[in-house]
Amino acid sequence: MSDLERTVFYDLHVELGAKMVPFAGYEMPVQYPMGVMKEHLHTRAEAGLFDVSHMGQVILRGAGAAAALESLVPVSIQALAEGRQRYALFTNDEGGILDDLMVANRGDHLFLVVNAACKAADVAHMQEKIGAACEIEVITDRALLALQGPKAEAALAAIAPAAAEMRFMDVAILPSEFGDLWISRSGYTGEDGYEISVSEDQAVAFARALLAQEGVAPIGLGARDSLRLEAGLCLYGNDIDTTTSPVEAALEWAIQKVRRTGGDRAGGFPGAARILTELENGTARRRVGLLPEGRAPMRAGTQLFADEASDTPIGEITSGAFGPSIERPMSMGYVPTELASEGTRIFADVRGKRLPATVSAMPFRPSTYKR
Repeated sequence: MSDLERTVFYDLHVELGAKMVPFAGYEMPVQYPMGVMKEHLHTRAEAGLFDVSHMGQVILRGAGAAAALESLVPVSIQALAEGRQRYALFTNDEGGILDDLMVANRGDHLFLVVNAACKAADVAHMQEKIGAACEIEVITDRALLALQGPKAEAALAAIAPAAAEMRFMDVAILPSEFGDLWISRSGYTGEDGYEISVSEDQAVAFARALLAQEGVAPIGLGARDSLRLEAGLCLYGNDIDTTTSPVEAALEWAIQKVRRTGGDRAGGFPGAARILTELENGTARRRVGLLPEGRAPMRAGTQLFADEASDTPIGEITSGAFGPSIERPMSMGYVPTELASEGTRIFADVRGKRLPATVSAMPFRPSTYKR
């Protein structure tokens, strides 16, 4: 794994007994000695600490930054209130999704968190399209941690007390003995929790301080994936990519009324013609949740069929795993819109056998955000 990058937490992961694997160009912990199943359940019951430093952190500055970024996403950035964060999507001219990201309004600038595998392309995209309208600063000297679960608030408040006052999607810069912490009350597990950017020279000490708090344990990529899938959240590269539109992916909730047809700032983003048409008229296929009827997980790449006998696939699973909290397999994938209604029964080809699954509402487990 010599060509892979390492985050500032690499030695700490090894010290804690992590199994390291290649992921998005980095050596990352897939699990610790507790194991994926227990790490998942521990996060749901107490608090899990995740290294997400491989993700990209970018600051946009300048009076025109919000309008400039809004020209690249079908999301209202200009109306994003100071101290708040919003989910957004970079789209391409064909209406596909280049990446999904978080955007925070921190007063005199915007702070973006983008996916690890896409961050170089995202920065190049912004520099080409909006580099003349705002200053783009790539942050390379700060680590990023996610602290998730019912004990996350108490653990972080022991270090930065004002964190307890934040609500879901609030952002703040709070002082601490580890320097300024850039905090959002968010995450990708369906749990209440935080994402925290910390200076790299203080990052390991900060992580050790969090791990010393009651109920906090290190959690790897394996549990992170099953947690986000129970929460019904997309993984870029699996569930969404450059060919899927936000409407196909059932992410139209991220497109505010003001950017839709008839809105004050309708359109003006890449792929607007396709996306606005799909918002009005629907799509031929939709991302749905699926609950297999047996105990066998239906994993990514599994083909879907309308019935047991058909030879023609109707779609494909894009994510699938066993859900430790719901105690059954779960999947998400794309099916024709006429088969996307909750309760529809379809079939998946699992190792040559046609096994039934039912279209289900997502999230598979209710989220516990502090609103």
